[in-house]
Amino acid sequence: THTHTQTHAYTLLCMITCIRFTRPEALGSESKIKCSKCHSYQESTKRLTVKKLPIVVCFHLKRFEHSLHSKKISNLIHFTFDLDMTPFMARSTNSDNRYTLYAVVNHNGSLHNGHYTCFIRQQQDQWFKCDDAWITQATTEEVLNSEGYLLYYHKKVLEYS
Repeated sequence: THTHTQTHAYTLLCMITCIRFTRPEALGSESKIKCSKCHSYQESTKRLTVKKLPIVVCFHLKRFEHSLHSKKISNLIHFTFDLDMTPFMARSTNSDNRYTLYAVVNHNGSLHNGHYTCFIRQQQDQWFKCDDAWITQATTEEVLNSEGYLLYYHKKVLEYS
């Protein structure tokens, strides 16, 4: 389990905890499944996993809540440059499931108006901020401290089948 820390009136979460679809989920007593061996109804769980990974993966972090009281969600999400997708795989393989961050799209503003910017990595530690017609060099700290909206990762090792 991961703990949630309060900083600057925002909730700090780890991006890995946001990948909820891969966690086992109890189906409850209302959704019992009949066992094919003993023929009794058993409580069960379900878990969604990834069968095959793409070359590029994009994580869309939910930043807008549309309900009776719609709002922008500004929780700080801790994301890293390196990401290992092995824990989310359907079965273990000899494949290299490591990814590296190469772009982050940010939304600045509110639910009703705002502005999109992007950080793009050219080389290992060389980042640029794209803000309309202005492209400026950025630091790794700026990237990691940004309010990510879309996170783009590419596989570290390309495998051909």
